[in-house]
Amino acid sequence: MKIKNQVREHREKKEITQEQLSRELDVSRQTVNSIENGKYNPSLELALKIAEAFNTEVEKIFQLEK
Repeated sequence: MKIKNQVREHREKKEITQEQLSRELDVSRQTVNSIENGKYNPSLELALKIAEAFNTEVEKIFQLEK
C-alpha cells in the first residue's frame, strides 16, 4: 500500500515555503520536497512533527491509498 499525503496543501494554506517548513522540522528542504511528491515516507516521529507544525492530527495529513 502507498501513503498519500496533504503536506503541500497544508503548507500552502499556512503560506510558508518548503525551506521555512524544513527549518521548523529540522530536516532539509529536499526532504520536504520528497515527502510532498510521495517519493519518501517520513518516520513516525517526523510525521508527528509535521502534524504538530500544522496544528492538526497526523491522520488529516497522511492516509493509506486503497
